[in-house]
Amino acid sequence: MEADYSITDRLATRLKETRKSKGLSLEAMAKLSGVSRSMLSQIERGQSSPTVATLWSLTQALQVDFAGLLDDDSGAGTIREIMRANRTPTIDSQGEGCRIRILSPPGQAGQLEVYDIRFTSGASLISEPHRQGCHEDLTVLEGALEVTSGDESAQLAEGDTLRYAADCTHAIRAVGAPARALLIVHNS
Repeated sequence: MEADYSITDRLATRLKETRKSKGLSLEAMAKLSGVSRSMLSQIERGQSSPTVATLWSLTQALQVDFAGLLDDDSGAGTIREIMRANRTPTIDSQGEGCRIRILSPPGQAGQLEVYDIRFTSGASLISEPHRQGCHEDLTVLEGALEVTSGDESAQLAEGDTLRYAADCTHAIRAVGAPARALLIVHNS
């Protein structure tokens, strides 16, 4: 029987392990992250899938990279890896209407991160500022997107690429129909 690689299950296990390894109770974690104790408990039991904003709050409180919570050590020591579609870590961000597939290896977190993002019609992905000097390169694979970085916005059509600062508040929104994009996050 193949192991369950659902992002919710993996996140539940890793979040609980990381919280406990730092000696934090659910109550202390709730105070640090601003996420309610009941929501934390639901996430750790795999009964709730957190939004991207909630994940951001949790990783900041735990002082870990997002990919670190999803790291799967089963391939340690291998030279090459095939990431099968059904085993690729995926975040279904129901509140935002986005599905994010994490294409980069966990060891690249904070250096070079690659995501395949699918947006439902009108969906938005809003991000708080990343580390100083961080940039994002976004290529529209399907549909149309509007990207806002700081006070500037740009409309992108299929095939367009935009490079923008990610060390300020930024957002990506599907314009009209569903859309899909390849997002690369890196330091300059």
